[in-house]
Amino acid sequence: MPPPHGVRFVGSQFWVTHRHREYGPFDYQWSRDLGGIELTYRGEKFGEYCSEEELYADLKEYRLPIRVVEVSSILLGCVIYAVLHSLSETEREEMFLDRLRSTGHEKFTHFDHRRET
Repeated sequence: MPPPHGVRFVGSQFWVTHRHREYGPFDYQWSRDLGGIELTYRGEKFGEYCSEEELYADLKEYRLPIRVVEVSSILLGCVIYAVLHSLSETEREEMFLDRLRSTGHEKFTHFDHRRET
C-alpha cells in the first residue's frame, strides 16, 4: 500500500497524496505571450506568475484540504523558481525536500517518479 502522504510526479505534473487520497494534477505552462507562467489544477488555470512582484493564485473553489493547498503551493513556488533559474532535476528535488521540511511538511517528502497516469 502506498504511504498515506506524499507526492507523485509525471513529467511537469504532480499529485499530492493526503490521507491516502490523491489530489491533482497540479501543473504549469507558459502563458501565450510567454510573459508569465500559468498554474493549473486538473487542467484549469487557478493562478499566474507574472514577475517577482506579481503572483496570483486561488484554489478556494476546489475546496482542497489545507495541507494539500500548502504542499502544492510550496512545490509550485519551487517549480517556478527552478524554471526561471534553470535548475537541474536533482537541484529542484533537493529544493522541494528542503522547503517541505523547513515548513513542517516532512510527511509529504515521499516522492514517486515512476508511476504513469
